[in-house]
Amino acid sequence: MINVKELYEKAYGLYEAKKFDEALDIVEELKRIDPKFKATYLLEILLLDELNHRVKLIAAIEKILPHIKISDPKGRETAADLFDTLGHAQQELAMPEAALKNIKFAAQLTSKNDWTQHRWGAAIFCSNHVENFSVEDSRILYASLKKCFADITPFPQKFYAHKKIRVGFLSADFILHVAMVWSWALLIGLNKNYFETYLYSAGKKSDVITGYLRDNADGWRDISDLTDKQAAQMIRDDEIDILFDLSGYTKNSRIEIAVYRPATVQISGIGYMNSTGLDAMDYFLTDEYCAGNPDYFTEKFLIMPNSHICYVPTTDLAPAAEPPCVKNGYVTFGTFNKFSKITDSILRAWKKILDAVPNSRLLLKNKMLETEDEKNFVRERLKNFGFDLARVELRPFSKDHLPEYADMDIALDTFPYTGGVTTCEALYMGVPVVSLYGDRHGTRFGLSILANVGLGGLVADSYDAYVKIAVELAADKDSLVVMRKELRGMVKNSPLMDAKNYIRDMETAFVKILDAARK
Repeated sequence: MINVKELYEKAYGLYEAKKFDEALDIVEELKRIDPKFKATYLLEILLLDELNHRVKLIAAIEKILPHIKISDPKGRETAADLFDTLGHAQQELAMPEAALKNIKFAAQLTSKNDWTQHRWGAAIFCSNHVENFSVEDSRILYASLKKCFADITPFPQKFYAHKKIRVGFLSADFILHVAMVWSWALLIGLNKNYFETYLYSAGKKSDVITGYLRDNADGWRDISDLTDKQAAQMIRDDEIDILFDLSGYTKNSRIEIAVYRPATVQISGIGYMNSTGLDAMDYFLTDEYCAGNPDYFTEKFLIMPNSHICYVPTTDLAPAAEPPCVKNGYVTFGTFNKFSKITDSILRAWKKILDAVPNSRLLLKNKMLETEDEKNFVRERLKNFGFDLARVELRPFSKDHLPEYADMDIALDTFPYTGGVTTCEALYMGVPVVSLYGDRHGTRFGLSILANVGLGGLVADSYDAYVKIAVELAADKDSLVVMRKELRGMVKNSPLMDAKNYIRDMETAFVKILDAARK
C-alpha cells in the first residue's frame, strides 16, 4: 500500500530541490490516490506558481479556497498567502481590478507586519494597472501602508558639512536590468569634483555591470542580508545627504529603509512610476510632460526641464532598412509590453484600429506567451473581443528581441500602465509609437518620451484620438519609410539621450533640494 505522507514528502523534497516538473508529476499521483489530502493541493499551488502556469494556478487556488477556515489563525495565514498568490497571477493575466481586490484582502488577513507592508506595497504597485483609480483610492492605500510603520521612529534630520554632496542610490538591480537603461547615466555621470556616489545594493545577483559600478562608486554597500533598520543605520553612518530610491514597489525593492529617514533628503523615481505613499520620501522625480496631477503623490514633484530619464541603449543594432509594410503590402501593429498591461479598454481600441486598417496585423510578444496554456488564454481573450486570430501573431519573450522590431511598422502603447523602456527601444529601432496619456504620472511616460523626441503628435488624450492617430499613420506609408530611417537620429539628438545636459540638470536639482532642506 502506498504511504501518502511519504510520497508527499518526496514531492516536497523535489520542490525544495527546484525540480518542479518532477514534483508536479507526484502531486498528480497523490491527487488520484487520496483526493482529500489537503497538503497536496497547497503544494500544487506552490509548484504552479514557480512554473508560471498562471491559468492553472488560478483554477487551483479557487478550488481550494472554500476549504480554508479563515476563522482559524493558521487557516487565516494560509488564506492570506493564497489570496496574495491569486492576486499576482490575476495581475499577470491582465485582470487588474480582481488582482488589486485580492492582494488588498491578503494584506488585511496577514498578521506578520513585514508581510503586511510588503503586500500593501504590492497593492500600490498593482493599482498602476487599474484604469479608473482616483486620488482618494490612492490615499486609502497609502494610509493602510503607513499603519505598518507606526512603531518606527525615524532618525532626526541631520545636515553635514561635506566638501562634496553625498548621493546614495538604493536598488536591487545594479545588474544588466531594464532599470539600468534609465539610471546608468546618473549612476556613473555625477561630477566627482562636487559629488560622491554611494550605491546600496539589495540584490543577490551580480554581473559585469555590478562589477563596473562597484569599482567606480565612491562607496559600495551590500545590504542584501541586512534588515531595513540595519541598512538604514549604515546609510546614516555614511552621512548621506541625498538618498535616491530607484525601485519603488518593483520586485525586490527595499523602499521600507526610507521610512527610517537615514538621509538628509530622500527622493524616488526613474525605476518606478508612482508615489511611494511614504511621508519619509521628500521628492519624486518627474518632468514637465510626465508630472500630471500632484494630488496622487505624497511627495513633492522634482520637475526636470526636459526628460526625467536618460536612455542608454543596451545595444547599437541598426534598424531595418525599411518598414515591413513595404514588402508585405499590409501594416503590422504591435507591442512588446508585458501582457499585464493589456487591459480590456486597450484591446477594444486595438480592435477598432485593425478594423479600420484593411489587412493589417497585430504582433504581440511577451512572457505570457511562453506556455501553451497561456497562449490559449490570450487567444480566447482576443476572440472574446472579436479579433480575427489569423491576423494576430503571438511570440514568446526573448532577451535578444530588438531585431524583431524589423517585423513591426507601428508600435501601440498600453494604458494606463504605459510602456517605458519598450517605447524607447521601439523608437531607437525606427518604429513610431502611438501612445495615450491620462492625469497620473505613470500614464504619461509615452507623452514624455515622444514629446522629448519631437513626436508629440503621436500622443492622444482619449481612446478615440488614439485610434485616429494610429489609423492615419498606417495610411501614410511614406512617413513610415522616412521615420524608419530618421528615428534613430531623432532619439540620439533629443533630451532623451543627452546625458551631458541631463546630468547637469540633475546636479542642479540635487543642490536645490539640499539647500531648500537647510532653510
